[in-house]
Amino acid sequence: MITVTSTASDRIKKNLSHRGAGMGIRLGVRTTGCSGLAYVLEYVDALAPEDTAFEQDGFIVVVDPKSLILMDGLEVDYVRQGLNEGFEFKNPNEKDRCGCGESFRI
Repeated sequence: MITVTSTASDRIKKNLSHRGAGMGIRLGVRTTGCSGLAYVLEYVDALAPEDTAFEQDGFIVVVDPKSLILMDGLEVDYVRQGLNEGFEFKNPNEKDRCGCGESFRI
């Protein structure tokens, strides 16, 4: 299961409204960085046949089967810290993160 905090949900709905299109977000994991894996968040306009979709606050969270296994229990939040702001991923399956915080290992 993947959850989206109310703060992240508000930001996603605002971004979808600014886009003028889209049904939700696509979450995934790709190979990259110091620790090997990084999260991907993209806005989605259509579902692929293999996708798993979750309804959340009026939009859909879409995940491919390979990423779903790695992100079970994931919480997506939207955080502001000083001048920086962005989506933050809290995954109970993570073993550690690289020093810059951009990639992780399971």
